[in-house]
Amino acid sequence: MLRQGRLWRLWPRPLGAGVLAANLGGREVSSGVSPHGNTSPGALNIFDRNLKRKQKNWAAQQPEPMKFDYLREEVGNRIADRIYDITRDFTLALDVGCGRGYIAQHLSKETVGKFFQTDIAENALKNSLETEIPTVSVLADEEFLPFRENTFDLVVSSLSLHWVNDLPRALEQIHYVLKPNGVFVGAMFGGDTLYELRCSLQLAETEREGGFSPHISPFTAVNDLGHLLGRAGFNTLTVDTDEIQVNYPGMFELMEDLQGMGESNCSWNRKALLHRNTMLAAAAVYREMYKNEDGSVPATYQIYYMIGWKYHDSQARPAERGSATASFGELGKLNNLMSQGEKSQ
Repeated sequence: MLRQGRLWRLWPRPLGAGVLAANLGGREVSSGVSPHGNTSPGALNIFDRNLKRKQKNWAAQQPEPMKFDYLREEVGNRIADRIYDITRDFTLALDVGCGRGYIAQHLSKETVGKFFQTDIAENALKNSLETEIPTVSVLADEEFLPFRENTFDLVVSSLSLHWVNDLPRALEQIHYVLKPNGVFVGAMFGGDTLYELRCSLQLAETEREGGFSPHISPFTAVNDLGHLLGRAGFNTLTVDTDEIQVNYPGMFELMEDLQGMGESNCSWNRKALLHRNTMLAAAAVYREMYKNEDGSVPATYQIYYMIGWKYHDSQARPAERGSATASFGELGKLNNLMSQGEKSQ
């Protein structure tokens, strides 16, 4: 997988991209309450949410935002594949932290009847990608969804929840707005994302400045994700990981693309500036440690995919403890009996 840019071009330009949402057929635009910067009591305040909103708005206003959409397009497509694996239709769906709508464009109106798309960045909603599904765009924060309980049959989220200060609250909100037997399908960056960039910056800054500051935001560990989903009320959980590796001409092209994606660091404890010599040293370290045979440098994006269901009486449940009619010790005998029966036939 290669970075879209002057040297390589992988992703085709989407049809209809860049058209104002208000002018798209079958699309409505509305506004919701978005209390930026507020979290539930006791939640950690790691990220500057107002800065993240500005970063995403800036990225969506660029002349060619689709140039930086390759990663979100790919993950959105993979989430759509997981939705198609569920053999049912969804009358009403919600995309939490939709950006420019990278999931809806991969789904059909036969699968989803109507899509509500929410994001904190109004420019991303205005410049959302075209889809055949009727869509309503709502300006809202992931932690404060302005919807009633038991509203949606399906909730999706792609590469947005890693910037949430209160992830448990966000998952609880998603569970709250789901109907019984509704499903949540999401994806977020994992802990090994951009480990090459993180290591290169730390080594260069330590060598040049005698210490380092965090330049890559912290990510949730995969072993914590299942616990958080269960605590939010989801059951029949599925959590799996995947890695997408993108090759870039160099470290500075990678950082340019991260800015174009709206993925610049917004941690409160971030260092505002890096010295020029430190940046040049980091680029040299990156190339020396990780370069490919063709001279490009890789960047690894670890993706956590999660599926969780809201409880309903119709769902399959485990049998009660002690209700088994055979023990594991008897499995060998059962196999022998089955093999003898097959031979007799």
